[in-house]
Amino acid sequence: MLITGWLKPISAFAKSNKAAFNANSLDKAIAAYFPGQEIQKSERITIGVYPVVENGAVVPIKINTDLPQVESMTIFVDKNPNPLIANFNLSPVCVGFISTRIKVQQDSNIIAMVKSNGVLFSTSTFIEVHEGGCA
Repeated sequence: MLITGWLKPISAFAKSNKAAFNANSLDKAIAAYFPGQEIQKSERITIGVYPVVENGAVVPIKINTDLPQVESMTIFVDKNPNPLIANFNLSPVCVGFISTRIKVQQDSNIIAMVKSNGVLFSTSTFIEVHEGGCA
């Protein structure tokens, strides 16, 4: 019964963002996940990732920002079959930092979006992939 309580919110979240998670292009994924929102470029977000990776199946990545009151951090990879990779909702009192591993199919831009004080900011970086990680 406890597990069921956890699965319902996760299931509801997935259903509400189905179009974004199933989108097959970066523009469609962003439009579905952040409908009608203006996105501002920011130099206050950094993406820590190796510029060249041998195996795209396991790509360590860190997103860091000093923007105030970070609400969420979202990762997109433009050349992946499904560009929306992950979203992390943070408490506004948290430090603006995440570290995870992602899959990257081919040479791509990695885009990090940070929502801070209700405003959406982004930055990107390009990486080369020798062996793709998406099936």
